[in-house]
Amino acid sequence: MHRPSLLRNRLVRGLGATTAAVALAAGLTACGGDAKASGTTPGSDKVTVGAFSNGAAQQAELSAPVVESLRAQLPKAVRDRGELVIGVGALPAGFPPLAFVGTDQKTLTGAEPDLGRLVAATLGLKPVVKNSTWENLFVGIDSGKVDVAFSNVTVTEERKKKYDFASYRQDNLAFEALKENTWDFAGDYRNLAGKTVSVSKGTNQEKILLEWQKKLQSEGKDITVKYFPDANSVYLALSGKKIDLNFGPNPSISYHITQTASSNAPTRNAGSFSGAGETLQGLIAATAKKGSGLAEPVAQAINHLAKSGQYPQLLSAWNLSNEAVPTSLVNPPGLPTTNS
Repeated sequence: MHRPSLLRNRLVRGLGATTAAVALAAGLTACGGDAKASGTTPGSDKVTVGAFSNGAAQQAELSAPVVESLRAQLPKAVRDRGELVIGVGALPAGFPPLAFVGTDQKTLTGAEPDLGRLVAATLGLKPVVKNSTWENLFVGIDSGKVDVAFSNVTVTEERKKKYDFASYRQDNLAFEALKENTWDFAGDYRNLAGKTVSVSKGTNQEKILLEWQKKLQSEGKDITVKYFPDANSVYLALSGKKIDLNFGPNPSISYHITQTASSNAPTRNAGSFSGAGETLQGLIAATAKKGSGLAEPVAQAINHLAKSGQYPQLLSAWNLSNEAVPTSLVNPPGLPTTNS
């Protein structure tokens, strides 16, 4: 995420407020700090992804054998402990499809904890998933109570002063359209001319959309920008064709697409754009305390999972294939301080 204040704006504001999602959020609030480390079968190299996801993912059991050469690169204290403490900042309400309490009301499911479990298995460690608020997630890293966070953290130059990063997803925004709508963004703001687009106030996507609007107006064209009080209102407007597009975080739009698939108004992804803007691809990364020695083995574990197929299978299961990175990088270029 760009700023803690925008975390909730960019993801929580964009979530579908269905009855099922409300139930999941209530379960997450009741869950407390330590989430059940379900998803890894004890004594085996099997990791279940997409468990208890309420249709947000296609559940799959993935094989993630220990890679001893990577395990050997872990800090000795972590290797001897035999556990990887994974931090997720999903309290109080969660943010599907990335991290939320599943339908069993106890398992923290989502693309973020699932990737953490796969990385732990690859490194020969037991995953221990700790759920907290966004602010306490960083307190946990700072205090050493959390080894590494898998929690949709955007790499920024400011954060790199205190933390080490291993990138694993692109930080993208996306346009959601009705499935019957053939419009495509195609990476060109000029294709938005004449369209009515909803966006949430005070968010990064609003800033980008309004910049595009100014460019179009200077060219004698325009966009109609619409604001709605909540996600339900956005989706009613989209299904009722009162707006052409909804512009929001790619993960939340991917989640909503799964929820509309069997409805009378199914939607689709009509194009994505970097959350960092046109000059830099924003990156989401595993986050560890600076100098902890964890970023490098975590990055190599992610790259191993990419080569052996589990990483693309994970993203596909959660409908996030369009955010795949070609390589996990340690401390890649982040959002500049002026934009982080």
